[in-house]
Amino acid sequence: MGLDVAVRAAGPIPLDAAFRVEEGELMALVGHSGSGKTTLLRTIAGLWRPTSARVRVAGEVWLDTGRGIDLPPHRRHAGVVFQSYALFPHMSAAANVMAAMDRGLPDRRAEAERLLGLVGLSGLADRRPAELSGGQQQRVALARALARRPRVLLLDEPFSAVDRATRESLHAGILALRAHLAMPVVLVTHDMNEAQLLADRMAVIEKGRILRDGSTAEVMADPEALRALGVREIAAMLSARVVGHGDDGLTELETAAGPMVLPRIDAAPGTRIRLRIMAHDVILARGRPEGLSAQNILPGRVAAIVPGAGPGAIVHLRVGTEELLARVTRRAVEQLALAPGAPVHAVIKAMSVARDHIARPRPAG
Repeated sequence: MGLDVAVRAAGPIPLDAAFRVEEGELMALVGHSGSGKTTLLRTIAGLWRPTSARVRVAGEVWLDTGRGIDLPPHRRHAGVVFQSYALFPHMSAAANVMAAMDRGLPDRRAEAERLLGLVGLSGLADRRPAELSGGQQQRVALARALARRPRVLLLDEPFSAVDRATRESLHAGILALRAHLAMPVVLVTHDMNEAQLLADRMAVIEKGRILRDGSTAEVMADPEALRALGVREIAAMLSARVVGHGDDGLTELETAAGPMVLPRIDAAPGTRIRLRIMAHDVILARGRPEGLSAQNILPGRVAAIVPGAGPGAIVHLRVGTEELLARVTRRAVEQLALAPGAPVHAVIKAMSVARDHIARPRPAG
């Protein structure tokens, strides 16, 4: 059923964009300021009406300018989280959440406490916004958005007003929360790292048009998309589970690509994490290499080869059920006889895996 959006407008920001988000999928709209990301989000929420547009959610038409359909915001069942928390300062966290609920809902206080617990704020229901940190206030705003029982969740740069540590904590919260969400989620951001970490798919927007729409791996391997965003480093994300910690100072991981290790991290066994693996840190070999100090040697196959700028190329690898990217020279493509379907080993040094990670708490039960 999902979310379908098509928008055309001459101004104030010219727009000509269309995309679809499936149920349970998170789509990141990525682009520079003024590219039209937030205007697209406001169109979905009913906060702005463009010249020509269609918005359909779970089979219900919210907006169709050609047919004269334009549901007001309160009838669109959209949960919206803005950069500014927009909480009522005189009301407690629970009261802020209850304010978004249907008045006829029984036991609204209990439901507010459940939602606050879902976003990691158990025990803080009676605190007012001034008694909460910026990250906690943003979690209240997220719980309030969910209190509307939305059919789509819209996140408009919700993490840009907090510091890095708080932002990483909020990222972890979103990753944990997604296990409980079956609705389409749209995230507006200008941060490629954030989009890559959280999103299933990305749409790169430039001057009101979608330049590229695809999986995070596909977008990160597209030179034109990276040029538009000013991104130079290409990476892939890998899901993992902490198995344990060795006496050698390494943390052992289980991934769908195979067992891996990285320098010790502060995470209990069973914790799920996501790893960012830079394309230039992946070394390719046709046979299993012997005598290397690298401890992460993952067998896979070449899925595709995308020519890059200059003498380089990006190799898409299918490793288990995961996808990795490797930046190699075109000479290496010839010397290794790389082609779609060819067996290959990806070699990744443990120190490279530690570039970035974010913990995701285990779901309750």
